[in-house]
Amino acid sequence: MDERIVKLLAEKGLDALLVSGAANMRYLAGFTGEGYVVFTKRGQYVLTDSRYTVAAEEEAPGFQVIEVHKPYPEELSVLFAEDEKVGFEGEKMLYADFEGIRDGISQICLSPIAGELDVLRQVKEQWEIDRIAKAEEIGDKAFDAVLGFLKPGLTELEVAAFLEYQMKCFGAEDLSFNTIAAAGLNSAKPHAVPGAYRLQEGDFLTMDYGALYQGYHSDMTRTVVIGKASEEQKKIYHIVLEAQLAGVDALRAGLRGSDVDKVSRDIIANAGYGANFGHGLGHCVGLEIHESPRLSPKDETVLLPNMVITVEPGIYIKGFGGVRIEDTLVVKEGGSLNLAHSPKKLIEI
Repeated sequence: MDERIVKLLAEKGLDALLVSGAANMRYLAGFTGEGYVVFTKRGQYVLTDSRYTVAAEEEAPGFQVIEVHKPYPEELSVLFAEDEKVGFEGEKMLYADFEGIRDGISQICLSPIAGELDVLRQVKEQWEIDRIAKAEEIGDKAFDAVLGFLKPGLTELEVAAFLEYQMKCFGAEDLSFNTIAAAGLNSAKPHAVPGAYRLQEGDFLTMDYGALYQGYHSDMTRTVVIGKASEEQKKIYHIVLEAQLAGVDALRAGLRGSDVDKVSRDIIANAGYGANFGHGLGHCVGLEIHESPRLSPKDETVLLPNMVITVEPGIYIKGFGGVRIEDTLVVKEGGSLNLAHSPKKLIEI
């Protein structure tokens, strides 16, 4: 059994652990299907249905694969002894599944753990960083391609579809999240959904997208102007760029997430746009697109070497538009390694 799991069981006074979160099942067992990964003092298991049993046997060496049928409680029950205390992911498991296990396995005591397994994934190994870097490289290639595609008259949906097609062509197995392509006044919405709006001369166009490569995510945002930028657009863009570059420069091991957030946030606030930057500066990425810790005013977590995290300040003005610039970086002692290489100068299409 993984020594970190042994330690977690001891620290929490647990006899067994029931893992249901997809990212943690993959991280701890290599299993990419649906079901559960179970650790007990007697062994470690993957429980899944017939759709995934062959894959589980290939993906999870060292784990006994047990074919189960929904609902699971009766088949799960044979793994646990009387009065065992079993930890489960309280933030991952559906309440209906929890009820079924609680009511169907009466001999155990279920005990929620809150994020402890996610913490195991915070510091990345080099092979994980390599996968994220490859995903980011795919994003860079897609950005280079889209610059030659953009023109007035295209819809936001067409821009998003082009980026997604290019990422797949360059080797992405899937998307990190639903692509954002927000133009004109829609660019003032940080999580805008692409629609039928057509690009016009003078529009900001914000593109936030990522590629999934061998299970790991990338995340990058670039904002361009269709046609010539106005003086006000140039002003807003360069404030965000200054804040983003300062955040990148400040990022290093030993600082708290709130420390780095403050560097960028102060630049935007001092320029008079503090009320127009409402989200945190960044978040870790890996097997999930949003992982902890985060760069935000409230996150006091000390950053460690080989955490992978985004720096993405923005300014969003209703009735005008918005700008966000985002890179994904590896935290290092004394600095960081930027995995994104797409240009950040103001680009006019």
